[in-house]
Amino acid sequence: MSGETVRQDERAADTAAEAAAGHADLTVGQVLRAQRVITEEDIAAFAALVGDKGRHHLPGQGQVMAHGLLTASLATKIGGDLHFIARTMGWEFLKPVWGGDTITAEVTVAALREIKPGLGVEFAIEIRNQDGETVLRGDAEGLIRR
Repeated sequence: MSGETVRQDERAADTAAEAAAGHADLTVGQVLRAQRVITEEDIAAFAALVGDKGRHHLPGQGQVMAHGLLTASLATKIGGDLHFIARTMGWEFLKPVWGGDTITAEVTVAALREIKPGLGVEFAIEIRNQDGETVLRGDAEGLIRR
């Protein structure tokens, strides 16, 4: 991972952590971002972890395609920074992500509401590759406990 990618990821994490620290800092329309390079090593480790060893995910079979849920996990990193507990998540996988691609998740706060254990949150999610193409679109709903 390049130094610039790490700095961008750290800035996004800092923003999400600051927003989580005081729920009042989250606002509808706010966009949180994270970025990373998906390596062939990441894809192999994910395949070993979840057991999905389809040949399109394995080296030696041409270009290595990332698992859709590995791609989606970049958005869950932002949720983790917020201490967000997901109740529902939906994903639409639009284009493949290949080993070596740089992906950026944009997680937009779509709705906020006070609920008994904390703050109810809905997110709209888009993940783009280094060419600006949307590779994944999704949503999530859950809560941040107080």
